[in-house]
Amino acid sequence: MAIPVILTTAATTSIAFAAANPFSDVPSDSWAYDAVSQLAKDGVIDGYPDNTYRGQHNMTRFEMAQIVAKAMARTDLDKADKATVDKLAAEFSEELSNLGVRVSDLEKKSDNIKWSGKLKYKYKQQNHDVGKDKRSNKIELRTEPKAYIGDSGWTANARIKYVFQPEEASNGDVSIERAYVQGPLFGTTVTAGLTPLEVTQGVLFDDTISGITSEFGSDIFNTKIYLGRYSEVDHADKKDDPSNKDITADYYGVQFDYTPTDKLALNAGYINLNGLDDNKLITVKGNEANIWYAGTDYEFMDNLHFVGEFVQNTDAEKYKNAYFMELRYKEAKANDPGSWGMYAGYRSFGDNVTIETAFDDVDTNQKGLVVGAAYTFANNITGELQYFNGKDISTDTDADTIYSKLEFKF
Repeated sequence: MAIPVILTTAATTSIAFAAANPFSDVPSDSWAYDAVSQLAKDGVIDGYPDNTYRGQHNMTRFEMAQIVAKAMARTDLDKADKATVDKLAAEFSEELSNLGVRVSDLEKKSDNIKWSGKLKYKYKQQNHDVGKDKRSNKIELRTEPKAYIGDSGWTANARIKYVFQPEEASNGDVSIERAYVQGPLFGTTVTAGLTPLEVTQGVLFDDTISGITSEFGSDIFNTKIYLGRYSEVDHADKKDDPSNKDITADYYGVQFDYTPTDKLALNAGYINLNGLDDNKLITVKGNEANIWYAGTDYEFMDNLHFVGEFVQNTDAEKYKNAYFMELRYKEAKANDPGSWGMYAGYRSFGDNVTIETAFDDVDTNQKGLVVGAAYTFANNITGELQYFNGKDISTDTDADTIYSKLEFKF
């Protein structure tokens, strides 16, 4: 990164250039003199120990991260400048972490409430040899406010979802998908409220529980404990995906994550759903499910990952297993226009173990081959195209799905 990037940062912070220059290698007649002097005065840049600036040298990502950290700590940025700094913070988040700088700590100094969200257009066409074909055409808006609770390290978080289906004569549906507080307690990170479930890489759930979670450990070995109540009222947009199970149960779970290197991640866990109020999740005992799972994400070549997960409900009478395996090549990154990724794999989602899967290319009670690709058209604008060809498990008949999505992040 060449030094003019610093000057771009300076220009977007609306600084009036009128300060003494502390650097011996930046003469007063230099085109960069005013910008460098003011940035030094404002504490955004420090230069080197020998009082030089070395503007002719390329800047390292580590050096740029230091500038970003100082810029984020400022409270006098206008809205447009803050948006620029937020983008830089996302780009240099890893370097900021290595500096011991928590981006969330810097954000709360400039704004007590942070908003983010997504606007999505989705189209899904499902075809079945036996059963009814379905088409879904919808617009979905998610907003996610985060409020910092003083200097306690705690935050209040929510996710509000609006779904509009153009073919229906209605104004759409609004739901609160998440509402929880999160913060440090006795050496752990605690989440309480309508809190997200982040288990089984999305095979079993893409949902929430009403309860509490506790997370503790290190970057290498981490443990999450979940206690709460799982209910159908936590599900959003049921009519769009009626395969989601309408169940209510007490939820107890634990997940272990092991990441020995930056190329290998392993997970394993156990979930107990107790007091199931109906038989849509069929079990041997009639009102209890004991679910075990394990999975991996292994980068065995540059940009090429093998990803998989296996989940089993040991109390189910039949269709008790769910699993997927796939190869992923590259990735469409929202902040990197022109980036792209693709995948190919196999899925088998037994009807008595998957409850609300996070996968868009296949539903519960289906198995078969999948392929997909994603592309970043512009900053924070991405598109996806996915295809499934296989069978409906219970009838052993052919089925296929085409899914597409255009997403705008903000």
